[in-house]
Amino acid sequence: MAAVRAVRWALLAAGAMAMAVRALDNGLARTPPMGWLHWERFLCGTDCGTDPRRCVSERLFVEMADVMVAEGWRDVGYEFICIDDCWMAPTRDEQGRLQADPKRFPSGIRKLADYVHSKGLKLGIYSDVGNKTCAGFPGSYNHYDLDAQTFASWGVDLLKFDGCNSDTLELLAEGYRRMSLALNKTGRSIVYSCEWPFYLRPMKQPNYTEIKQYCNHWRNFFDVYDSWSSIKSILDWTALHQDSIVKIAGPGGWNDPDMLVIGNFGLSWDQAVTQMAMWAIMAAPLFMSNDLRHISPEAKWLLQNKEVIAINQDPLGKQGYQITKDKNFELWERPLSGQAYAVAVLNRQEIGGPRNFTFPLTFLGNGLACNPACSVWQVLPASRDCGVYSWVSSLSMEVNPTGTVLLKVVAL
Repeated sequence: MAAVRAVRWALLAAGAMAMAVRALDNGLARTPPMGWLHWERFLCGTDCGTDPRRCVSERLFVEMADVMVAEGWRDVGYEFICIDDCWMAPTRDEQGRLQADPKRFPSGIRKLADYVHSKGLKLGIYSDVGNKTCAGFPGSYNHYDLDAQTFASWGVDLLKFDGCNSDTLELLAEGYRRMSLALNKTGRSIVYSCEWPFYLRPMKQPNYTEIKQYCNHWRNFFDVYDSWSSIKSILDWTALHQDSIVKIAGPGGWNDPDMLVIGNFGLSWDQAVTQMAMWAIMAAPLFMSNDLRHISPEAKWLLQNKEVIAINQDPLGKQGYQITKDKNFELWERPLSGQAYAVAVLNRQEIGGPRNFTFPLTFLGNGLACNPACSVWQVLPASRDCGVYSWVSSLSMEVNPTGTVLLKVVAL
């Protein structure tokens, strides 16, 4: 059965590589965007009197921008610093425009954007397609053009556009389309992050061809939590739906499995390695949600790993996919430029110790990844040369429970 699955997915992968889908024509997100987003770690903290270092405020984003520059995050590619929900005042201003909470953002968003830009970073902001955001602040319904113009006037570089509180699926779709057109009409380069398919899916199968024409990346599944069960559920959903979502991803438009929670509290080291490796395989936007002011050296090393980031940012822009499951192991691959493949061996067993998984190299790349020979380099959990193999060879990898070995295979 595993071999049958591998062959089926090799054929599907070949078809996906031949398929071109028209992307949103704003010239942005040619590789998956990278940055930092406040939501998973800081949620909707608004009590700055009690908890000034953890509330959603100007101070939080200024301090995070400073750390992103000083600690090398910007230099490895994390360029966006993104505000999520709860930044707004409870009402619009007298001209009907959105406004930041004056106590928590006393200088306003324009000044914050200027500061972020002065650091060589870009600023992201949040709004919602409905009449209220998910946390109950003013939404963009009936204000799409005005809000797009406001964001552009502030110097915003990315909009995360949520899907709460929209009365019908038709209004939801219309709102996502209208905001996309409104952003493009401003003349400012603003990456457009959507949650359109996630809010459609309970009732209707998303039209990903259409969604990619309007959005630069899009959420399909529930919010990530700081837990292994959350990471597992995202990977399971992705594998289950890969027939419909993998072929649509590419330069200008990406499936978004949500934030990186590495450096927080809920993942073991092996599970953190798994999230980083699998987000690279999935060509996912890399938006960390953690406290970069207080992060372990190990988490920093993993999140700043240049070899993993290079796989995530590979210019070919193909999303990876699961090619087989066998005895609580999963084997995934992602086509890369230069006749290379990224390969992930994931051990889903949660009992016992390390186990070996052996697979024929003919499983990879529709049988072409190692034809007539290939070099194999291990990227995670530690970098090492695994040697040169022939087309008829098998490869055996030892993997810890809930861990992943990430490889790069280059045809010779």
